[in-house]
Amino acid sequence: MPSKLKSLLPANLPVAALLLAATLWGIFWYPLRLLEEHGLHGLWATLLIFASALLVGLPVLWRRLGELGRHRWMLLWIALANGWCNTAFILAVLDGTVVRVLLLFYLSPLWTIMLGHFLLKEKPSRFALTALALAMVGMVITIWEPELGFPWPEGRADWLAISSGFAFALSNVLVRKTQEVTIPIKTVTTWAGVVGVAGVWAMVSGVPAPSIGAGVYASAFAIGVLGIVLMTVAVQYGVANMPVHRSSVILLSEVVAGAVSAQLLTDEVVLPREWIGGALILLAGWFSTREERNGKDHP
Repeated sequence: MPSKLKSLLPANLPVAALLLAATLWGIFWYPLRLLEEHGLHGLWATLLIFASALLVGLPVLWRRLGELGRHRWMLLWIALANGWCNTAFILAVLDGTVVRVLLLFYLSPLWTIMLGHFLLKEKPSRFALTALALAMVGMVITIWEPELGFPWPEGRADWLAISSGFAFALSNVLVRKTQEVTIPIKTVTTWAGVVGVAGVWAMVSGVPAPSIGAGVYASAFAIGVLGIVLMTVAVQYGVANMPVHRSSVILLSEVVAGAVSAQLLTDEVVLPREWIGGALILLAGWFSTREERNGKDHP
């Protein structure tokens, strides 16, 4: 962003952008469930919503075909990671308890630390190791079912949420490895990856094409063009204009938005152990940012 234009914007605008994005992602489950109630399966909803966003981004992709060609293999991996992340997350919030899914998804700092060690050769700091321990304890408490014995994810929604968080962490690590690739091309590649993964998943699962009215199609299109594009732009703007440790903590407010909206709009009950486990997982996310605070306190 040109410095002259940047100086005209309010200083707290990046914070507002991230809070907006986190809130929208936190309540994203609700329109998805409404679409499902009107006959649009989660996989087809994912495909239509992200295809709509991709239509908006195609001009960007067309103008940067050279960049796409130079980094095609790494961008392919980024597309696949993000494709799984978003598709699995949407299916998880449709099948499972909203807050539980969000908490298990936010084990992503744990996976980021591990992947950073193996793929980026980064040695975990004491803050990272503390985050690792807290996240593991939080996960065990969250998924603990005494009658089932050993603490293990309960079912499909839990596994989808955990795998979504892992894919999110993998995507972040891959993005870090490809800093020479511009943000617009990564964003559009991400949307393309979701379309591809959701489409293949629908075919492999044998989910029939939806038989729905034009209004449902229009709603999915609007969510993609307005919602996904807005949330993506807000996150990119906020992250690019503040220290990493601040943006990471602000984005954790997605869990708060999800918890409040689930309490208001559903009959889902968050158990005490899930609150305790969730607090530890969020604390782990905060600890994972401490190294950035010590080393980079200014954007």
